[in-house]
Amino acid sequence: MTAATTPGHGPLSGVRVVELAGIGPGPFAAMLLADLGADVVRVDRPGGVALGVNPEYDVTNRNKRSVLVDLKAPDGPARVLDLVERADILIEGNRPGVAERLGVGPEPCHARNPRLVYGRMTGWGQDGPLAQRAGHDIAYIALTGTLGMIGSPDQPPPAPANLLGDYAGGSLYLVVGVLAALHHARAGGTGQVVDAAIVDGTAHLSAMIHGMLAAGGWQDRRAANLLDGGCPYYGTYETADGKHMAVGALEPRFYGEFVDLLGLADFADARRDWARWGELREAVAARFRSRTRDEWTDVFAGTDACVAPVLSLREAPHHPHLAARGTFTEHGGITQPAPAPRFSATPTSVRGGPALPGADTSDVARDWDVPRLVDDVEDADRETPRRVLENPQ
Repeated sequence: MTAATTPGHGPLSGVRVVELAGIGPGPFAAMLLADLGADVVRVDRPGGVALGVNPEYDVTNRNKRSVLVDLKAPDGPARVLDLVERADILIEGNRPGVAERLGVGPEPCHARNPRLVYGRMTGWGQDGPLAQRAGHDIAYIALTGTLGMIGSPDQPPPAPANLLGDYAGGSLYLVVGVLAALHHARAGGTGQVVDAAIVDGTAHLSAMIHGMLAAGGWQDRRAANLLDGGCPYYGTYETADGKHMAVGALEPRFYGEFVDLLGLADFADARRDWARWGELREAVAARFRSRTRDEWTDVFAGTDACVAPVLSLREAPHHPHLAARGTFTEHGGITQPAPAPRFSATPTSVRGGPALPGADTSDVARDWDVPRLVDDVEDADRETPRRVLENPQ
């Protein structure tokens, strides 16, 4: 694990982003833009948001700055519009129509800044029968067919944390969308609204599977296919110490090395023989249960058998490969993933810890030349960060 340094500010240096505070995919998308060098100003509300994490540890707010604005106050929208006038991108994750009711929807924002990219992050999207319904990651991915692909056929589909919907299908698509729209605006176009819906992005992630399904190369049921655990040489196995190894020996050469190192040379011809897959799975499982995870890690080390130990969140930063690359870093006493991807000319870094609500109001007011931000908010700046820290939701 490496120590965080500040060699540069990333390829988005000079880009200004306004983030209307929320939870989940919106803050993560804004963090990614901040990691890439954008000046991200998070507009926090008095009292904070119900995340349940002490703001000092919420690394999705790293590399950002925070101002405190009560959008329900008479002059709240005007303060945000002052920021919008000087911004390139705005990100909000409210239900459809909420930003409009608060006075900071696309119409007033574009009236102040016609080239603004207005990014909207929701689960269901801005329209459709479910647009106004509440939801979370697991419900969004359930409707797209992707949740139904995961897990054993005799068990309910497991919840894959909130990585597949919120972050892969949501945050990453929002970032791609707002950067594409920013490119368009800077190439002579105008600003526009980016409607990033988790259902759309997650469905898009399954494009290859839909092609395989149409071609007859994928069965529409769990654990019956090459990449969903149905294949005995693409999956996970328990070891003698109750831990696990991951196997992905798909190609013939990798498969051959895998069965040789496992001591199962008799199954060299079972790779394409589906009739033997049950027998192969039992044999592989029995072999893995005969040694510990670390012992099997040593057996497969330096080979092309495509086998790796399944590590925990606390173990991962100490793996030799990830440590050598600096995949994880430490900043402010918090071990966390380093910014990704990497750039040869404009390197990125963790430049600052999580922004505390309202802590940067004065600095942003000065740097963005929006003096109205600091009018009559001194008391809120002092009280809200402490109140949120003492009483996390």
